[in-house]
Amino acid sequence: MKIETQQLLDRTFNFGVSCLKFISLLPQNTKYNVIKNQLAKSSTSIGANYEEAQAAESRKDFGHKIGIASKEARESHYWLRIIQSIPDKNTTDSGLEILLLEALELKKIFVSIKLSTQNNIPKN
Repeated sequence: MKIETQQLLDRTFNFGVSCLKFISLLPQNTKYNVIKNQLAKSSTSIGANYEEAQAAESRKDFGHKIGIASKEARESHYWLRIIQSIPDKNTTDSGLEILLLEALELKKIFVSIKLSTQNNIPKN
């Protein structure tokens, strides 16, 4: 396995874990319930889909799984932006800005991988 692949696997894993830790700091109220659930699912799905992509059965299958990881990174970034827009004392110093930056970087990385993969799939 390439070192870059392992680094991205680690990075997506750490992002999911960091989001779960961040979610545990959010208040227990109706305003955050949906957000917490959605962010937990999307942030951990990025790494899960990238992990699955490593065992893809074809280039097309790899591209599909990368596409899902890309969508989940976009969704995670969306939910983090929602949290940012409804500030609370629990979110101001809890690493939200770092998570937002990482979600944005992951979006860019997976879009780049997806485009590169699509360009390398033979057209029938």
